[in-house]
Amino acid sequence: MYHEAVLLNESVQGLNIKPNGFYVDVTFGAGGHSKAILALLESGKLFAFDQDTDTSKNILEHQNFKLLKTNFRNIKNFLRIEGVNKIDGLLADLGVSSHQFDVGERGFSTRFDGPLDMRMNLNAELDAKYIINNYSEEKLANLFFEYGEMRASRKIARAIVGVRKKIPIETTKQLIECVKYLLPERKLNQFLAKIFQAIRIEVNDEINALKQMLKATTDLLATGGRLSVISYHSLEDRVVKNLIKKGNVEGELQKDFYGNQKKSFKEISKKVIVPSDQDIKENPRARSARLRIAEKL
Repeated sequence: MYHEAVLLNESVQGLNIKPNGFYVDVTFGAGGHSKAILALLESGKLFAFDQDTDTSKNILEHQNFKLLKTNFRNIKNFLRIEGVNKIDGLLADLGVSSHQFDVGERGFSTRFDGPLDMRMNLNAELDAKYIINNYSEEKLANLFFEYGEMRASRKIARAIVGVRKKIPIETTKQLIECVKYLLPERKLNQFLAKIFQAIRIEVNDEINALKQMLKATTDLLATGGRLSVISYHSLEDRVVKNLIKKGNVEGELQKDFYGNQKKSFKEISKKVIVPSDQDIKENPRARSARLRIAEKL
């Protein structure tokens, strides 16, 4: 099941669409944002990216649209193949789609018992099962600390390694059983969500892919072009915020010869944009969404 696109109007309006412009939706999914962008184009062109083969069923039949089935980290090379060197706007709706969460066989959700997979690209080799059963205790602990921002990362890693010495951990239910005793019941869902988030980020190399995409976007965007990014957790939002406010994804303050800060973008939305109460009521998963909009200098 695909839900209504999160912050649809705000993110698309933030692109300040030119009817004859070139635009990119790097997270096609159900196609909600792409449809809204296409509705504002005349002779312009929209390229969409998605590495999940399940999204092919949502493809839009439109002369101004093309879906490129690859990780958005490859944006620059794939657009070059299409003859595109500059774009007027890019939209990204990061994280996992509702469809991916709702299909138990994909292994993204704590709600269903399914195989430990979590691959957004089903042709990729690395999956959650390999990570859980083969990473060292130290590497697992570092993963949960860095990508799950969990203080109990070492306890979690120790619990997993203790179980896998006796039996392989192959399903989401098995993984949950390994660790659920470590926290009180009232915090269990939040706790499990962070564990699954950390593993998913590692499986899909999400943070590095995001950094590569944003670096490429900085080069691709024409002066005055817009960047509209929706993130769902602090790790993603920090990378986007770094680029917009400090000019690079690492957050390092860089200055020119005269001591002035080097910046590639100006903020269009001074404050981060969040969903309304009505948005959250219609789609509870939207509650953690954060939208940032910027313009290329």
